[in-house]
Amino acid sequence: MAPPLLILRDIHLTFGATPLLTGAELSVSEGDRLCLVGRNGSGKSTLLKIAAGMIEADKGEIFVQPGRTIRYLPQEPDLSAYETVLDYVTAGLAPGDDPYRAPYLLEVLGLTGKEDPKSLSGGEARRAALARTLAPEPDILLLDEPTNHLDLPAIEWLETELKSLKSAIVLISHDRRFLENLSRATVWIDRGTSRRMERGFEHFEAWRDEVFDQEERDQQKLAQQIKREEHWMRYGVTARRKRNMRRVRELADLRDKARSHRGPQGTAKLAATEGETSGKLVIEAKAISKGYGERSIVSNFSSRIQRGDRIGLIGANGAGKTTLLKMLTGELEPDSGTVRLGTNLQMVTLDQKRENLNPLDTLATVLTGGRGDTVILGTETKHVMSYMKDFLFAPEQARTPVGVLSGGERARAMLARALASPSNLMVLDEPTNDLDLETLDLLQELLSDYEGTVLLVSHDRDFLDRVATSVIVSEGNGKWQEYAGGYSDMVAQRGDGVTARKAEKAAKAEKAPAPATTEARSSSKVKLSFTQLHLLKTLPETVENLTKKLEKLQAEMADPNLYAKSPDRFAKLSAEITRLTGERDAAEEQWLELEMLREEAEG
Repeated sequence: MAPPLLILRDIHLTFGATPLLTGAELSVSEGDRLCLVGRNGSGKSTLLKIAAGMIEADKGEIFVQPGRTIRYLPQEPDLSAYETVLDYVTAGLAPGDDPYRAPYLLEVLGLTGKEDPKSLSGGEARRAALARTLAPEPDILLLDEPTNHLDLPAIEWLETELKSLKSAIVLISHDRRFLENLSRATVWIDRGTSRRMERGFEHFEAWRDEVFDQEERDQQKLAQQIKREEHWMRYGVTARRKRNMRRVRELADLRDKARSHRGPQGTAKLAATEGETSGKLVIEAKAISKGYGERSIVSNFSSRIQRGDRIGLIGANGAGKTTLLKMLTGELEPDSGTVRLGTNLQMVTLDQKRENLNPLDTLATVLTGGRGDTVILGTETKHVMSYMKDFLFAPEQARTPVGVLSGGERARAMLARALASPSNLMVLDEPTNDLDLETLDLLQELLSDYEGTVLLVSHDRDFLDRVATSVIVSEGNGKWQEYAGGYSDMVAQRGDGVTARKAEKAAKAEKAPAPATTEARSSSKVKLSFTQLHLLKTLPETVENLTKKLEKLQAEMADPNLYAKSPDRFAKLSAEITRLTGERDAAEEQWLELEMLREEAEG
């Protein structure tokens, strides 16, 4: 077995007076696909930064195999020292790295590389950081929430890209489907220490519950043992003094052990303050359209949303999800068509950007609306300290400005405020951002039990599958189509997932009529993209590798006794040969097309 590439052993770190890590460990070997899980504030990101050399631990051992490279994806990248995004990404390349990787990754992630870093949005900066991290193809990738600010096409592309890399990967994410598809082992950061399971994230929750159940049984046994020893102290027959003193010390040790035990971190208590019952019809849209200039955002869309429906809106970034949402809720007038809202609607909105949180307001002010120390929950009131506790806030955070809270804490504050308002229509724009997995579970249960209506924008496939009764999907060119069920049901009905807008543009270009004359064609300039140049370089090797694999499988298939010896092996070989042949033929065809384009570009 090969030695680990990276080892963190007995890591301790304290912030202020609060110990964060008290003996955490991490070991990364070649080919590892580790997911790092734990509650918000458990120290996952901190441990990743220690592994990347960005934070120094108070105590512990760190070993990196000599000559091995590590790349870390930060949640808040700093591009201020670079003139362009491409400069920032290529600065992460080392001598010998493929220079085409940087522009290729930027193009896939929706950037040109010419952007001024000072003008980037938070999402664009994150995508640039992702390109910089992936471009060198390092020995170890440390990825902290890589799907943040990515739309569904980009998330699914990233899954495929990471699966194809030889790098070992340590991954933090709130996206369940992403973790399930990529991880092969799980490291759980809990109460300052770490546990490791050699299975992927899909088995994590059952494992976690087993650990908590065993801890509870151990604590019950400890309590019974203390009770027996205390009974002996009070009523036991006096024996030799030395023996008695030993038992007194043992009892003191047992009591210390019971006092020092930290139970599982508390669970948020989510409950929506439901308003009066709305009418059966909530929203009726008839042939609504909206466009900006020549671009159609929504074209001739109709839908009838009834009380109790939970509708997911799905599309690539820029497809127009927010525009459609605003038209459905009456905030934006359509260019044509009509939207009719039902009777007695009480709407509450959760904004993904947290923009309607004043960073100078204290947490208590945000939750109470500035009305003293009580939170109004419909017809009831609750003290703000008690309500904060329901959402896992400490009492001392009541006077903390929300601007200094972490992303996860701001998400919980927004959620707490939204759920306090009486409603029968919830409009949730990316509600899963920055929430830990346990809080996501509770939010899913809350929305499933909510008697009102939910309009939901999300790129979280698992969340959509668990919550949505139907989804409205962008089909491109302003067309929106409704499908019954969640994301997986939509894929089954549609045949594929969400496509990026640039893919639509490429399809349009392919369908455009050819130039009328040879003269017109020769006058047009043909220029290969960075992606096409990269493929021209790599496709010959891809074809060769596929051919070698096929030759090896076909040699095994040539055994005349194979079917008699192992029908299962024969079937698997046949299927694999068919698959690889298709891949090779497609690669060869793409290679030939690109060669023709190259010849045309060269004159």
